Amino acid sequence: MKNRKGLVVLAIGILLAIVVIANRGRIHFDWGLFWQQVRHIRWIHIAIGVALIYTTYWLRAARWAVFLSAQKEVSSFALVAPQFIGFTAVALFGRIADVIRPALVARRIGLPVSTQFAVYTVERMFDLGAAAIIFSGALLFVPGDLPHHEIFVRTGLISLAGTACIAIFAITLRVTGGAVAELVRRVLGGLSRSMADSVADKIKDFRTGLNTISSGRDFLVTALISLAMWALIGFSYVETLHAFADTPELGTISFSRAMLLMAASLGGSLLQLPIIGWFTQIAVTATAMHEFYRAPVESATACGAMLLAVTFLSIIPAGLICARLGGVRLRAASVAEAAKTAQPDTTAA
Repeated sequence: MKNRKGLVVLAIGILLAIVVIANRGRIHFDWGLFWQQVRHIRWIHIAIGVALIYTTYWLRAARWAVFLSAQKEVSSFALVAPQFIGFTAVALFGRIADVIRPALVARRIGLPVSTQFAVYTVERMFDLGAAAIIFSGALLFVPGDLPHHEIFVRTGLISLAGTACIAIFAITLRVTGGAVAELVRRVLGGLSRSMADSVADKIKDFRTGLNTISSGRDFLVTALISLAMWALIGFSYVETLHAFADTPELGTISFSRAMLLMAASLGGSLLQLPIIGWFTQIAVTATAMHEFYRAPVESATACGAMLLAVTFLSIIPAGLICARLGGVRLRAASVAEAAKTAQPDTTAA
């Protein structure tokens, strides 16, 4: 299995190299200007950006504690290390390693793993909803003379519509989840009994996750934490862009204008591959800055690399320390938990 994964990574690397070589005559990149931009970075803005990102991990832990309050009282401090370790695993091994977080939380607090995967599902839902609200609220107020203004406005409207659909979907499942699961089981049962059972069980698990929000107060607190967290992520993007003061297109950018870059960056990270994904992420954000803000490609590339370091890779030192102290082997844990997601959980409460 390891050899197969290694061959896939190697094949992707060779393919990227071929694309670069084939288009080398069309690429006009001034490496001198690139390194000049790197040398002139204002590191105070980078430090602020990293501090904001670390604050969001604490907010994630606090939000997870709210989700758990109906089952067990847990200090948010006890959940910080699993967040650090989990996001470090994603940075090093790709998006599939994200499943390590609920497993680590379950081990830390002594609850079944299945309950924490339900919490993880609800966490993702709140992330998507809060991010969409932040994006849409900011993008609807971008200046009318901005290049590609219609793309900004359209993205904001689509985000609002998507948030509304998610809310309706969640409310529907919360109220009628059991009936929906049985309906899906009957409809799909004629095609494949195992597939029907699997889909129905996932619907029930999702409904169980929604039940982690036991009161209107918990919902309000969770929503406010989610909005605050994504606002801080947005400001970390702004601070990183402002670190490139020698490039006015980046150094003077507003929060609302930075939101489309944030949306493009998050879209590029959905299928994050180990290591190679770092370079594709830089390419996505650099292209977005060049197209949307008319930033020089050299400045955009340097800023893209710094955005990756601030928002994605900066957690690695803390995560490795926490993993070391907790006796967690990141690679082994990531592979093991990814394999378990396809199997029913038999952990006793």
